[in-house]
Amino acid sequence: MIASRTTRERTTLAVIRGGLVILLVLGLVGLLAELLLLEHIEDPWQRLPIFLIIASLIVLGWHAADRGPLSIRFLQGSMILIVATGVLGLMLHFKGNIAFELEMEPSMIGWPLIWAALEGATPTLAPGAMVQLGLIGLAYTYRHPSLRTAGEDGSLPSPR
Repeated sequence: MIASRTTRERTTLAVIRGGLVILLVLGLVGLLAELLLLEHIEDPWQRLPIFLIIASLIVLGWHAADRGPLSIRFLQGSMILIVATGVLGLMLHFKGNIAFELEMEPSMIGWPLIWAALEGATPTLAPGAMVQLGLIGLAYTYRHPSLRTAGEDGSLPSPR
């Protein structure tokens, strides 16, 4: 009974992980296409998410070929960078919208200014997609079977 429950749990986790990695790849490819179509390349800050998405896709390709612990650690690192870049993007979009609104109406202050910045020309919350994708990637790597060491459950991690 316990063995079959453990097998079912492992199978369920494998299916969930598979779904998460599919969502991650589709999301990264879609976001990359969106950024390129929007010509999000004017300065280095705008190119940063493009480079990180490409790097993350390369790491995911490596992980597909070699599911070892090193590829998982690199994937975790790239997802942390994706989350950090998303947070930075939120701040940069908001700051840019504040500057634009103050240029249009220098006397604006308080909540009207904040609200106008949130509704501004640059989509303030759009970089949140980077944060979400990074969190999906981190959820995929959380307690990943490739990171198990001998002795935790009495078995060695699978080579694949």
